Amino acid sequence: MTVLLRLGNAIDAFRPADGEPPQKLGAFMHWCLAGSWPMLWLAGVLSAITGATEVVSALILGWVIDAAAASGPTAFFSQHWQLMVWFLVFYLVLRPLSFAVSAASNSIIVGPNVMPLVLSRLHRWTLGQAVTFFDNDFAGRIAQKQMQAARAVTDVATEVINTVFFALASVIGSVLFLMAIDWRVAAALAVWLVAYVGLIKFFMPRIRVNSAARASSRAMVSGQVVDTITNIKTVKLFAHAAFEDRVALKAMEVFRARSLEFGVISTWFRLSLMTLAGVLPVLLIGGTVLLWQQGQATAGTIVAAGAIAMRIAQMSGWVSFTLMNIYTSVGEVEDGMRTLSAPHQLADAPDAVELPKVAGEIRFEGATFAYGRRRGGVVDLNLTIRAGEKLGIVGASGAGKSTLVSLLLRLYDPEKGRVLVDGLDLRHVTQESLRRQIGMVTQETAMFNRSARDNIAYGKPDATEAEIIAAAESAEAHGFISQMADHNGRTGYDAFLGERGVKLSGGQRQRIALARAFVKDAPILVLDEATSALDSEVEASIQSALDRVMQGKTVLAIAHRLSTIAAMDRIVVLDDGRIVEEGTHDALLAQGGLYARYWNRQSGGFIGADEKEAAE
Repeated sequence: MTVLLRLGNAIDAFRPADGEPPQKLGAFMHWCLAGSWPMLWLAGVLSAITGATEVVSALILGWVIDAAAASGPTAFFSQHWQLMVWFLVFYLVLRPLSFAVSAASNSIIVGPNVMPLVLSRLHRWTLGQAVTFFDNDFAGRIAQKQMQAARAVTDVATEVINTVFFALASVIGSVLFLMAIDWRVAAALAVWLVAYVGLIKFFMPRIRVNSAARASSRAMVSGQVVDTITNIKTVKLFAHAAFEDRVALKAMEVFRARSLEFGVISTWFRLSLMTLAGVLPVLLIGGTVLLWQQGQATAGTIVAAGAIAMRIAQMSGWVSFTLMNIYTSVGEVEDGMRTLSAPHQLADAPDAVELPKVAGEIRFEGATFAYGRRRGGVVDLNLTIRAGEKLGIVGASGAGKSTLVSLLLRLYDPEKGRVLVDGLDLRHVTQESLRRQIGMVTQETAMFNRSARDNIAYGKPDATEAEIIAAAESAEAHGFISQMADHNGRTGYDAFLGERGVKLSGGQRQRIALARAFVKDAPILVLDEATSALDSEVEASIQSALDRVMQGKTVLAIAHRLSTIAAMDRIVVLDDGRIVEEGTHDALLAQGGLYARYWNRQSGGFIGADEKEAAE
């Protein structure tokens, strides 16, 4: 058992890929499987040896028949005991052992390792995509494509080993054996093989195309269903179950149509294959019987040729359907490749360096970004935020506030200009090292379906229990976390929060997000409506904690509730992607401009989406 388990480590199942995934099928498959090739070839050779034993099996069977016919029943064992020993050794030891070794190479070395090897590479590459990649697709569809492509690549590798190597060795051995009988019998097999290959070449490309279309439609069904389930509360609140059902059924109907097309081509393939398979025993057995009549073959030869003919005929069906599965998998690999191998649109520069611990000075120099549109985003933005400065950012919806933060986080690169932190252009530092130095709390809090502890520690994975609890206490979250229990009986910090934190109220999710930012303790802190989901009493108690956390940090605080940023060192007002006002709260009120209008018009402390028009 220990030896077999050690064999399972012959392939490094989580070895990183070299470079980016190619967009041509052969190169993509090689990229997926790089590092496992020596073991794949070994498994293929072992499978070929196993395939060759099938020919040896027929050969030994023929020897036994000829020996029995020559000696008669009384003298058979005394005259041919050595042959019977080899017969027993082959069938009871060598043949089972060859199959066992081949099975072990495939089910222990190849199977358990290739799938995680490919999946980890595809997942790692996908994680490096820019946010626009995920914005433009269904989350469920992307996940489906990863699993589909990884499984299909694994199926291709294992089926080629199990079937193609095995079948080739059997066929080559059969041809050599029949050549020893008579070249005409071998020629009959060769003609049949040509017809068989022609049948494969005709059907397989069609199966491949149909398979890719079926895989694409299946992924769309998954994406649609996951999208509906993810937003199930909205579906129920708007009483749109019937509408979502129709949308899902429409996607399912496309999948059904593609599946029917695949079924039709598969049925014709099966009929053609079985007809051709029936021809082979007629050719080989009939040919050796004619040779036997002429005294050029023995009864054992007829039996051996018949055994080979029946074995190849049976194997042709197995091989063909395996090839159909391989081509099906190839189609699925191609479909997944088109989605997953897209080049990273926002990659680190080849010479990018790790951003060292920063003081926190931020500069936007002529930064322009409009999401590829003519309007929107920010335009020619020039802004310097001193290290340790607390900056409030104000503006109506669409003024450019979120774009400014996204450029700082390098979720996008400016179309013009640049963004610098401590004098370093963000294009010249790695994205991971940049984002490690920025703590952020957003209005739409993101929670994982993990424990409360894991969600808080996401800001600092090596945080101690004491640090996690202290952060939760500062965020006024410790009390409700201590009272939590999930459906599996886990309580307190061990309780799971549900997908996207659905088991929590909006205020509770925001407090956990604050705790996450507190425990991260990054030198730059971004607060995007960080307290918008909190009631006034909780916000007041958290505000003092925020004041403590903000000490010594560079802070960018976006708020519609102007009272939450009135005490900032400086406030900038954005309008149509440009800075139109900046200064302290008092100075901006004294100017009597857009900020003052916002302040005067607020009811309950919020800037409405229509206030921009009202101000104009």
